[in-house]
Amino acid sequence: DESTAEQWSVIGQETGAHQPQVAEKVLDLLRECESLVLGFAVDQLTHCLQTATLAEKAGADEEWIVASLCHDIGKTVSVFNHDAIAAEMLKPYVREEIYLAIRHHQDFQGRHYYSHFGRDPEARHKYDGASWFDGAARFADEWDQIAFDPDAETYPLEHFEPMVRRVFAAPRYL
Repeated sequence: DESTAEQWSVIGQETGAHQPQVAEKVLDLLRECESLVLGFAVDQLTHCLQTATLAEKAGADEEWIVASLCHDIGKTVSVFNHDAIAAEMLKPYVREEIYLAIRHHQDFQGRHYYSHFGRDPEARHKYDGASWFDGAARFADEWDQIAFDPDAETYPLEHFEPMVRRVFAAPRYL
């Protein structure tokens, strides 16, 4: 309550100067995903790269491609709520429909595996009618779910680095 406009100006300037480091931190988290296999046929970095590769090949825009690349980076912290972690990291940088698709992607992907855990494989239908439903379904079914193939075409992280730097250059959706 006792801070001044001048003090907040300094904080604002230093926050802006820190912004380029955000993309670098995201890239570091992606690299960290390489050490996580979690029982899948590929490590989590490869999975993220394949998901983004599929999104790009399908003609998705840059925000969707970067979100596809980053959708599982929350697993570096916690697998059980990784979708919420990744979505909150993406929120200021991608459209709301993309944020919501990533935030709830487990319930959409659950169609392919929830029954093995005694959960409702049609959990996605609690979002019926949402404006972002079709995008989330496409993400889960056409890009995310099939991106665990050791033989699939996989663009390298270096291919996506410029996109990551552009998307995370500045928050656009506050």
